[in-house]
Amino acid sequence: MKWVKVALLGLLVLFVLAQLVRPSMANPPVDETQTLYAAEPVPSNVRAILDRSCIDCHSNRTAWPWYAQISPVSWFLMDHVKDGRKELNFDAWGGYKPRRQARKLQETCEQVERWEMPIKSYLRLHPDASLSDADRQALCDWSKAFRARIIAAHPEALKRP
Repeated sequence: MKWVKVALLGLLVLFVLAQLVRPSMANPPVDETQTLYAAEPVPSNVRAILDRSCIDCHSNRTAWPWYAQISPVSWFLMDHVKDGRKELNFDAWGGYKPRRQARKLQETCEQVERWEMPIKSYLRLHPDASLSDADRQALCDWSKAFRARIIAAHPEALKRP
C-alpha cells in the first residue's frame, strides 16, 4: 500500500512540474488579404460550417478552451492545431499555389465524405462541430465548384509536380 502512495505522489509531482512546460497558445497574426474569405466569396451556409467545424484547427484563429492551459493536454492540443495548420490553413490560403489550392479543395470533400474531418477527438469535446449530411454535401458542392474555377483559371493546377 505504501508503494501506491509513493507512486501517486510521484505522479502528482510530475503533473505539477509539467505545468512549467507549456506551449505558447498565442495565435499567429492574420493578414486578412491572404485568407480564404478574401480570395473567394464563400456562401454564408458554407462559411458557417467552416467557422463552426474547421477554423479552430485550420486557421490562425484558434479559440483555445480553458483546458488548453493544463499540461499535458496543452501539448496534445498544440500538436493537433500545428498539424492542422500545416496541412491546411484558411488564413494562409492566398499564399498557396493554384495546384495546392485545387488539391486541398479536393481533399476537403474527400475527407468530409469519409467522415475523417472533423477528427473524432475534436468532436468529443465539440459536438456542435459535427457535420450533418447536408453540411457534408454543402462543403463538397462548394469545394468542387471552387476547385473547378481554380482549374479553369489555372489549367496547370492539374499537372503533377
